[in-house]
Amino acid sequence: MSINSLRTIPKIIRHSVIQAISFAILIAALLAFVYTFVYYYQQKRLHVQQLGELLASSASNPDGANLVARQVSLLLDNDPSLQSIVFYSTDNPVNSLYQNEISSISNDWYNALLTHTISFNYPVTSRYFDGDSIQRASSSQPLLNNSSLASSANNKETQPPLSQPAARNTLVGHINITLDIASLRWHWIRVNSLPWLITMVLGILFVRFIARKLNWPTQDIIALAKVCEVAVDNPQLEQLPTIQQRFDFQEIIRIKRAFIILFERLKAAQHDYQVLADFEQQLHNKDLSLDIQRSNFQNMITHELKTSLNAITGGLQLLDDPYLNEEQRDTLAIIYKGSQHLERTLEQIIQLNRIEKGQTIISLSEFNPLQMIADLLEEFEPAAKQKQLEFISRVHHVEYMLEGDANKIQQILNTLIDNAIKFTHSGQVIIDSQLTHFNESVRWQVKIIDTGIGIDACYIEDIFVPFFQIDSSETRMHEGVGIGLSVIKQMAQLLGATIEVNSELGVGSQFIVTMPLRYKNHMPQQNLLQGIDIVYYHYDEAGPIVEGLQRLGASVDSLNNEQSLLHYMENEKVVMVMFADEVLPEQVIYLAKRIRDQERTSRALLIYWYPAHKAKDIDRFEYELKTAGIDYYHSMVNEVKVLASLLDKWLI
Repeated sequence: MSINSLRTIPKIIRHSVIQAISFAILIAALLAFVYTFVYYYQQKRLHVQQLGELLASSASNPDGANLVARQVSLLLDNDPSLQSIVFYSTDNPVNSLYQNEISSISNDWYNALLTHTISFNYPVTSRYFDGDSIQRASSSQPLLNNSSLASSANNKETQPPLSQPAARNTLVGHINITLDIASLRWHWIRVNSLPWLITMVLGILFVRFIARKLNWPTQDIIALAKVCEVAVDNPQLEQLPTIQQRFDFQEIIRIKRAFIILFERLKAAQHDYQVLADFEQQLHNKDLSLDIQRSNFQNMITHELKTSLNAITGGLQLLDDPYLNEEQRDTLAIIYKGSQHLERTLEQIIQLNRIEKGQTIISLSEFNPLQMIADLLEEFEPAAKQKQLEFISRVHHVEYMLEGDANKIQQILNTLIDNAIKFTHSGQVIIDSQLTHFNESVRWQVKIIDTGIGIDACYIEDIFVPFFQIDSSETRMHEGVGIGLSVIKQMAQLLGATIEVNSELGVGSQFIVTMPLRYKNHMPQQNLLQGIDIVYYHYDEAGPIVEGLQRLGASVDSLNNEQSLLHYMENEKVVMVMFADEVLPEQVIYLAKRIRDQERTSRALLIYWYPAHKAKDIDRFEYELKTAGIDYYHSMVNEVKVLASLLDKWLI
């Protein structure tokens, strides 16, 4: 959003100051206007008072009537604010204003601003008349009684003078002067309009000057705000735009300096963040490389050890002779036991490697939990008796047929029971089984309880880490490489199961396995490959896909030798040949050409399962694979349903 669409500080300052100054000028002009008009009214009132006294003095003379008439005519012609001048031959003035009221300041303000007209009365006295003469004159011929002096002057009528002077001053009447205030106001406005207009223009110019002066700092603030807006709208801004400053205001200079410093700090922080992100990416790439190297090393070492172990096992079988003495038999038993232990360890490493690669699939089958517990009791009872341990089972359910991966469940329980017997020197080992039924599923909870050495609380989370040993010394009492619990932990996660541990050092341990299972439910695709012979070519291990093919009803022959594969294809009728993901594309192309060359009466379906992480590289070999005779190629799958869907489509 633009800063111009918002209320800005410069606008607020400018508008506020202009409004304050304009209001002050308006009030001052209004007060000055009113005050000057009142002052003008006061001067006019004094002027009228002087005129009234002058006319009263002229009218008191016996021959002053003509003079007064000329004076009134001149005054009315020259002063439009004078409405009328009238002589009343009466003792009581009409609409009189006394002198104290005329001089009142409050009356001046009221009269000047609110009244339309105002009358002033001035007494006319003469020493040439007495009261009786005036009365006779008034009864025989009225003299200036209720007659306008202005009318007498216009009609050129002269009043006869009084013949006999009075001995003393006698009240003859009153002169009434009526002032037109409204006309006075308009006359004053017309006379003073030009000066007031000039004053207003000067006031407006003054306001504009003040606004222009206030605009100096606001221009710098607006320039700074625009630079801030540019910085906000451009996150990738490398260089801060130049901040134009026309005036050296200290506050704005400080704000500008602080903004520049903060921008430089932000760019430094972004640079450090980018360096850290690059370093983290390098570590991530290095970790991936190490994972690949570790996986390759595990594949290589397990393959080599497996080959050597097979040779040792074969040699031991050749040495097993009924004519051996006891000492020789014991020696062979020790060697055979060691080879079995090494074989189990290698198998665990292979399983862990498969799980980490995502090559382990879940194979559902029907099993009886009671029968599985009975098999476990039968398998481990000799070892428990040998250590004089009580091996007890507590089953809290009747016989059920459940569906799950029975092999993996049995392996999890095997490992836990084996560890319980191994780390328990006296006491008992208990298998506690309980089923909890829900609407469409069953939760099977198995507890392996022992009275063994126990586990310190600080090591409970670490026992599931691969190759972790609580006692890592060379003189430790119990054998093992610390991989069994990590394998069954990840296997349980694949099954959706959980493993909880409660243990107290020196008292014993309790492992609780909780598995969600389903009731008996046959798979609709379990006979998809019924009666089909499949050859699976690999290097190291057959992998989980063989188990999935067998679950679909196929007969699978696993081969890991090139000559064995070609010899088998030459002598047997094979419907399908699958190449494992560990076989390189070049080797697959070579073997496919050899197989196609020796085919005579039938054609096998050739399928290549390439690694998922090499999907982007398979395009380089796509043409050669098809030319060599590969019918289908797809990334390795780990789920039976996906495998069944692909094979169903390919076999049409």
